[in-house]
Amino acid sequence: VTGLMVRHVGECFQQSNDTISWYFKKLLFVFSEPPFYITYVQFLTGEAIHLKIRCNPKFWPYFQNAIGAIDGCHIPVSPPSIIHSNYHNCK
Repeated sequence: VTGLMVRHVGECFQQSNDTISWYFKKLLFVFSEPPFYITYVQFLTGEAIHLKIRCNPKFWPYFQNAIGAIDGCHIPVSPPSIIHSNYHNCK
C-alpha cells in the first residue's frame, strides 16, 4: 500500500492512524539499519543495469537514478495464468 495517506491505510486495515504510523516507522528503521541493510542492499557497480531496462523508454526514466535494489537484482516475474488474477493490480 504505497503512496497512500496514513488515514486511508488505517481505514483499510481497521487500525488507528497512530498505530499505522508507529508500525511504518518501526519497519523503516528495521529496513534501513544493520543487519538487514548490510545483508540485502547492494550498490550498483559500473554498467550493472540490464540493457532491457536501460534501452526501454518505459522503464529507464524510473531507473536512471537508481542506486540499487534490495538484493541488487531486477527479476522479471510472470505468474502462471491460473493464478494471474491473484497478482493483478486492482487500482
